[in-house]
Amino acid sequence: MIQAQNSDASLSEVTTWFKAAEVSAFPENGGACVKYQDQQIAVFYFARRNEWYACQNMCPHKQQMILARGMVGDQCGEPKVACPYHKKTFSLITGENLNGECYEIQTYPVKVENGFVYIGIKE
Repeated sequence: MIQAQNSDASLSEVTTWFKAAEVSAFPENGGACVKYQDQQIAVFYFARRNEWYACQNMCPHKQQMILARGMVGDQCGEPKVACPYHKKTFSLITGENLNGECYEIQTYPVKVENGFVYIGIKE
């Protein structure tokens, strides 16, 4: 399963598929943080939709590494994460700030193969 629609980078731009962890390492309907080189990446599994999403872990509002612990849900059918500190919400598809503010987050394509979650990286 590859979810390319949930990313700023198209599949054609992915140069590396980073093997993040086994599927079982991620909570259902929540997130966890993985590290790729010097990047912290938040990975989310929406169990009821059987969909995976990944984005930067840093909330751009206050520059805190916290989005993996954010509250997940949807807004008019669009999957989102809310920063647990100040409740700034971001689309997990486009990275857009859903509060109408100018800062955004980086999103990444995700695929699941043979029980492992992979994150698409453009280097």
